Amino acid sequence: MRQNPLIKVFLAIYLVIFFSYLLGPLVIMGITAFNSPSFPKAAPWECLTFEWFSVLANDHRIMTGIRNSFIVGIGTVILSVIIGLAGALVLTQIWPKLRATYYTIVIAPILIPGVVLGISTLVFWGRMNAFLGLSDESFLQNGIFLTIIGQTTFISSYCMLVFVARLQRFDQGLTEAALDLGATHVQAFRKVMLPFLYPAMGSAAVLAFLASFENYNTTTFTFGKYPTLTIELAQKVRYGINPSISALAVIIVTITILGALFYEMRKRREAMAIANGAPASAVSGGGFKLPKMLAGNPAAIILALVLIGGIGTVLFAQAYNPQACKVEVREEKRKATDKRIQELQEKAKQRSLQEKLKGPDIFNQPAQSPVPPAQAPSNPGSGTFGDVFNPGNLDEGDAKKTPDKGSSLNPGSGTFGGVFNPKNLNESSGKGTSQ
Repeated sequence: MRQNPLIKVFLAIYLVIFFSYLLGPLVIMGITAFNSPSFPKAAPWECLTFEWFSVLANDHRIMTGIRNSFIVGIGTVILSVIIGLAGALVLTQIWPKLRATYYTIVIAPILIPGVVLGISTLVFWGRMNAFLGLSDESFLQNGIFLTIIGQTTFISSYCMLVFVARLQRFDQGLTEAALDLGATHVQAFRKVMLPFLYPAMGSAAVLAFLASFENYNTTTFTFGKYPTLTIELAQKVRYGINPSISALAVIIVTITILGALFYEMRKRREAMAIANGAPASAVSGGGFKLPKMLAGNPAAIILALVLIGGIGTVLFAQAYNPQACKVEVREEKRKATDKRIQELQEKAKQRSLQEKLKGPDIFNQPAQSPVPPAQAPSNPGSGTFGDVFNPGNLDEGDAKKTPDKGSSLNPGSGTFGGVFNPKNLNESSGKGTSQ
């Protein structure tokens, strides 16, 4: 049946989006590890540098955290693998009616939040230390011990699941045959079952170490005076980070890729040997023959290319000096800053010049505060100034000013009385003559 081309297109788009979402942050962090800015930044690119790996190597806190993480990881692997193997063996040999209950009990720590496990571990062993009468500096209060115990409580359940999956393919008849031939239970386990469980033990150990190395929720309550790498990284992020964290991520990712390629190379080599009729025991005991390993094994070819690229990068870093590039970038930044300052100054000058040329704005006066309305006059319709412009005020004013004169009795005489009356001429002449 021919597949629809449209389905292939959508599948390709989906894969691109999926792997971009999955690997995009790692790629960006890898780029920031080789960029010169003091803050992790992928763009704009400034100068190629390897100094952040040197900064990482000289960071005492990070190095101490890595050492503590390795110590805790090794202790967690030992306890988790032993407990997980014991739990898987019991699960396969217990009475069938109790398997479901037993499985629920041993798998429960995976479902419990890591914060609860960390607090309970701290409280329980603190009470045990007080019950035994030990000092606060005893091993029961040691951060390494508490962290290993706290992480083992749930990581051992992961290991048990790995062993259970392996034991489901084990033929119990092999153990019974060994017992029938006179072997003890210890000998049957060591000679028959344990070699069959070696691959599962390796997988469980790797899983336990990785789970311990990246754990934070449980460790944050139990580390005491021995912070692990995750604790140190969380504390550094609060106060700001530099690209040395990206350099650490590049190293961890590179080691992980190398381990995965090496494992895939071995598996492909074994599969090819078994397909050619060689026994599996002969495959693991072969010598190191590079042409034979690379032939028809893509994982081995990619591993060789990664190793060659890593060695070449280290040699190039020893001879490369980014100081000239840094000086050039610093000069470009200074010029860009000066140009920006000049642009701002020019804009300020133009703005001030436009304000001077514009003059006062007489048509757009700022809004004045509202004036409260004047109290209405007692005489409606007289206006704000009352009846001051009433023509009748002339007569009224004269009457008010000279109430004792006779002119007030003559209506219409006005404010000046009868001074303009023609009869006043005769009266004044008669008065003057008589005198």
